[in-house]
Amino acid sequence: MKRVAKPVFFIVALLILFFGITSIWGIHGQNGDNRVTYIKGAGDIRWGIDINGGVEVTFTPDTEEEVTAQDMNSARAIIETRMTSNHITDYEIYTDSSNNRIIVRFPWKNGETDFDPEAAIEELAATAELTFRPGGEYESTETAEDGSIIYKTPTGETAETVLLTGADVDSAAAEAYRNTTTNQLTYQVSLNLTDSGKEKFAEATEKYLNETISIWMDDVMISAPTVQNVISDGQASITGNFDAEEATDLAEKINAGALPFKLTTSNFSTLSPTLGMSSLNAMTLAGVAAFILVALFLIVVFRLTGVVAVISLIGQVALCFAAVSGYFPFVNSFTLTLPGIAGIILSIGMGVDANIITATRIKEELWAGKTLDGAIQKGDENSFWAIFDGNITTIIVSVMLMVVFGPVNILGGIFGASTTGSIYSFGYTLLIGNIGNFIFGVGTTRLMTKSLSGFKPLRKKWLFGGAKE
Repeated sequence: MKRVAKPVFFIVALLILFFGITSIWGIHGQNGDNRVTYIKGAGDIRWGIDINGGVEVTFTPDTEEEVTAQDMNSARAIIETRMTSNHITDYEIYTDSSNNRIIVRFPWKNGETDFDPEAAIEELAATAELTFRPGGEYESTETAEDGSIIYKTPTGETAETVLLTGADVDSAAAEAYRNTTTNQLTYQVSLNLTDSGKEKFAEATEKYLNETISIWMDDVMISAPTVQNVISDGQASITGNFDAEEATDLAEKINAGALPFKLTTSNFSTLSPTLGMSSLNAMTLAGVAAFILVALFLIVVFRLTGVVAVISLIGQVALCFAAVSGYFPFVNSFTLTLPGIAGIILSIGMGVDANIITATRIKEELWAGKTLDGAIQKGDENSFWAIFDGNITTIIVSVMLMVVFGPVNILGGIFGASTTGSIYSFGYTLLIGNIGNFIFGVGTTRLMTKSLSGFKPLRKKWLFGGAKE
């Protein structure tokens, strides 16, 4: 057996414990009266409607033109895109084409006692129509909260001519760059244009060279750059006084696209949770108690390999929480529902099973008379494929659940939007849990076990499940 350095156990164990503590409690600071979150914990998880309640809103088209069923379906698809771009998976959306209504239900943001449902509704219903126009003529101005001037409603040639629209944009992304004049870090929205948009933009920048082409979101001017060069490569950018959140929000709106018509809110109401936070707290206590009992069982039956298994399980639980709370900067928070919690529990059960299989194989090899190193090596080899087969099939199922019942709504018409969102949440947490099982139940468990076997006082077979010598 290839030996693993003795310090590896302590390094891996400390990293897992740090990960576990921070994934549950997060890391927060205080900036004056404001609480600053450096790393999100379980308290930052966005709970689903079934746990935390939410909002129900009915949208109707605000247009005098005839609205077709195709228009209603397009509006529904864009609202769904906006939901998923904000990582809200526990939503329900219904289209009533006969009465021209779209009914949407979505959860509150967790921990916000002053959550404004009307602001959230306005964000969903925003037409978000991006246009590039010549000049920068405007009808009126407003003063924003930060004192900056907002230019509203294009007029004159700016109102009459549209050079490009959001339909000419293939994708948008928020980017940070350093302003060479002020040497400050600022944000912009970079645009990749479609083939037709590339042609239009090349013609527009050639025609209005050294002049202004203003960029508007609905009736608000968001940027008014001067064209300095002919841009023919289909790459453009929107600059302005954006912070990171504003640039990201603008990019998401552009990617989501413009609604085919303006939506008005005919009514909205708040939804009570079917479970409630008190029941969630009871579930949490039950989960902690169950974890302690499982940990005691593993330690009593498998001794040192049981201790290793418990540490690895802490890592797997931490990964499940981190994947839904927004712990990692590159993974946004995810709506956690009751089925999502079930997915976490099921994956943790598979993690326990993986550790028991490995520990049992080592124990069997020891009782068969093998040396400690030989038993660990053979036990790892014999257990791997059993763990792999069980987890890979579950991963395939979880991916299928996410694809079939996810935002594309392949089976939404059969099972309903509520079931669709719930099953997607279940598939997501089950997938993350099984990935964690490979990382911790297979990877770190084996590293720590081999590392412990290098300590002379611990090189006793009975500590690894064998007979006393």
